[in-house]
Amino acid sequence: MKFTKMQGIGNDYVYVNCFREIVRNPSELAKKVSDRHFGIGSDGLILICPSEEADCEMVMYNADGSRGAMCGNGIRCVGKYVYDHGIVDRTRITVLTGSGLRTLDMQTENGKVVSATVDMGKPVLTSKIDEEILVDGKTWNFTGISMGNPHAVVFLDHVSSLNLPEIGPDFENHPRFPDRTNTEFVRVIDRSHLEMRVWERGSGETLACGTGACASAAAAILKGLTKNTVDIALLGGHLGITWDQDKDTIYMTGPAVEVFSGEFENS
Repeated sequence: MKFTKMQGIGNDYVYVNCFREIVRNPSELAKKVSDRHFGIGSDGLILICPSEEADCEMVMYNADGSRGAMCGNGIRCVGKYVYDHGIVDRTRITVLTGSGLRTLDMQTENGKVVSATVDMGKPVLTSKIDEEILVDGKTWNFTGISMGNPHAVVFLDHVSSLNLPEIGPDFENHPRFPDRTNTEFVRVIDRSHLEMRVWERGSGETLACGTGACASAAAAILKGLTKNTVDIALLGGHLGITWDQDKDTIYMTGPAVEVFSGEFENS
């Protein structure tokens, strides 16, 4: 099976061109390729498939083999792949995801996509603002935001010293979240800048999460902590997030990078 590894600010996935390849058991394949010691190494698997509704379809699986609905960093890389590899010849495309249809506007240099702006859709409040939750014997406040997948956004004075491998699984698997949740731990730097770390359901701590950045920006704006446009610093880099409240949609801008291609023995 031919594959391409790509990353958006360190959020890395193995991509398979299903215009040409057939993947029969993607859940098991996701677990194999994601293993950083015995596989390729990634946060999951993304299949780029034909679609009757869009230029292509993005089908994603987390590192534990569970199906994901949407990935903001992943979809930018899908856009780069289909443009750079000649599947589309336009810099504005549509991609069908598990969360619906998404539109990408891609920026190019020397004929290759270097970054993309994605219409991420409407943020949906799924909790009270600052709802209390008891995790590992401690009371936390979170704001639930759905970006097609669930997020719990926690604002703190400091995030760099958090022991995410210890507390992340307790948030992810808390009974409050029957479908599990992604959890963002966010520090407000000023009204235009946030710092964020993320524990993703099915993948653990990752260097970045695009939908999580969108959820964090939405929560900060709802709480009156920031302007409608913010720069978010993640472990892997920066994302620009704008909530256009007239259109009630969030736009995310960030880079997309192809790392390498190869073949994987899928037996």
